[in-house]
Amino acid sequence: MIILALVLLGGGGYWAYRAYCSEYADTGAMVLYGNVDIRQVNLAFQDSERIQDLLVEEGDVVEKGRKLAQLKTQRLEARIKAVQAGVDAQKYVVIQLENGSRPEEIQQALAEERQALAERNLTKRTYDRQSRLLKRGANAQQDLDDAEAQYDVAKAKYQVAVQNRILMEKGTRWEEVASAKASLNKLEADLDVLNVQLAESSLYAPTKAVVRSRNLEPGDMASPQSPVFTLGVMDPKWVRAYVPEDKLGLIKPGMRGYAVADSWPDRHFEGWVGFISSTAEFTPRAVETPELRTSLVYELRLNVHDPNNELRLGMPVTVHFDPGADSHAQDADGN
Repeated sequence: MIILALVLLGGGGYWAYRAYCSEYADTGAMVLYGNVDIRQVNLAFQDSERIQDLLVEEGDVVEKGRKLAQLKTQRLEARIKAVQAGVDAQKYVVIQLENGSRPEEIQQALAEERQALAERNLTKRTYDRQSRLLKRGANAQQDLDDAEAQYDVAKAKYQVAVQNRILMEKGTRWEEVASAKASLNKLEADLDVLNVQLAESSLYAPTKAVVRSRNLEPGDMASPQSPVFTLGVMDPKWVRAYVPEDKLGLIKPGMRGYAVADSWPDRHFEGWVGFISSTAEFTPRAVETPELRTSLVYELRLNVHDPNNELRLGMPVTVHFDPGADSHAQDADGN
């Protein structure tokens, strides 16, 4: 009896496999089996700071661009004010250097030069007089030495005044202007970085999605390594299925198909092939059948539209293809 039962079971499996192949041969349709795989986004802040507000809860559906969380920004705003003040001050330095000396400053330098010239001439006459007196023995050598020292100082002051007047007339060197501008550019770049950090202190949804998990709470320290939210992309989702090696040539990227879930047997979730693995593997145990237990298969992903967020992670589905239908390349939105 046992032997007879095994024979009947083996024969039944064989005829079931023949029936599957016959159905494919008669209709040209291909049926695969797989599971829904939801694309997830782990959202984290770019910088480390304490969380001030979380604006959504688990299960909320969020549109693209919706604000989800906010970091504390008091310290960052203070740094921005300090750098902004430095930028403003350096701008005036650049303007001052570019404009050069004012006419009033040149006139002042000329007046100082004339004053230094008068002092030099005065000390020169004093030195000459002390020199004549010393020759007649009317004074001491010390008096002449003092007069000579005062004359030397006056000559040096006059040379300084002359050079200062020349610099005023020539204006600022181009190197000084370039250096001041470079300092201004650095301060402005620092300010740009801080403004980017301020913008990144708010967390926004990158696409329409459902909040699958809320991992941190207000007051927690956020960091780039600690996702605040895990979002499940609502549309499109993909179905992970496996195509037998001998049918691989019938599947092409962009080929249209549809998925059917057991919960909605009369509904078709339209989609297209977005990925075909280049590596063969043995049939995964989750979807293997007795007929194909040792067959090599290739993973594929069918991107499907699910605007109402009805397909759940891991849900088993049946994928249908018509290899005779035209393939249609998809754009970034799956249209």
